[in-house]
Amino acid sequence: MRLTRKISARLSAHRRSRFAGPAVLLVALLTTGGLYVALSPASAEKTADSTSEIAKGKALFLVGCASCHGKNGEGILTERGNQYGPSLAGVGAAAVDFQVGTGRMPMAQPGSQALRKRVVYTQDEIDALGAFVASLAPGPSVPAADEYEAKTDDPEAVSRGGEFFRTNCTACHNFAGSGGALPQGKFAPSLVGVSEKHLFEAMLTGPQQMPVFSNEVLSPQDKQDIISYLKKNEDTPSYGGFTLGSIGPVAEGMFAWLTLAVVVGAGIWITSQTARSKKTKKGDVA
Repeated sequence: MRLTRKISARLSAHRRSRFAGPAVLLVALLTTGGLYVALSPASAEKTADSTSEIAKGKALFLVGCASCHGKNGEGILTERGNQYGPSLAGVGAAAVDFQVGTGRMPMAQPGSQALRKRVVYTQDEIDALGAFVASLAPGPSVPAADEYEAKTDDPEAVSRGGEFFRTNCTACHNFAGSGGALPQGKFAPSLVGVSEKHLFEAMLTGPQQMPVFSNEVLSPQDKQDIISYLKKNEDTPSYGGFTLGSIGPVAEGMFAWLTLAVVVGAGIWITSQTARSKKTKKGDVA
């Protein structure tokens, strides 16, 4: 009992010391830091890897992208105030993966629309570019495979995706996803043959004139259903025969009229070439 009282008295005396507060704070900081290092070594390693990836991406960016988008992705304006290359702050790694992964970037020269072409960078380089652009400001990240994988064998997913697509996408991309013309020399590209990941990223980031369908507007599940609908259409054969590119009723109607004109013209020409009776002299056979 006396021992307990002596210990309590000593502790009370030390608590009154001016060094007690800083000592307790120092012990708490050391304990917290030690626990963090002990319990999260993978996180520290990941941070180092991310820093290296960002540095690699910046080196690639300065060579292939800075001439249009600026050294720090701030964008470049022309002397007339037009946008030569837009700012990339906030577009996220998903926009980089789509634009560079489809060959649209880097552009050969400025134009009304970036065209899909051969991909210049490897996937590792694209990931590094995405890491650098993502470090500029928060933005959409590259989706995981389970978010965009098409479920063509799920009739409900395909049906829901068809409803979303007809409501939000057919005005530009047409009912079959074949694309269509837009003002000022632009166009909505065909969605046939586009990878599932790039379809998801296009909806998520809204490249060029396309609206942005963020996860708050169309949930990841909604996007996946739309992809399921598009891929199901690709897998379904054309039971009606020649599709004419599925461009729409205008092209189909024009083809029908041209075909009808050819048939009528051929009929007139055939009837004009039939044998005709001729007047002959008496005794001759016509």
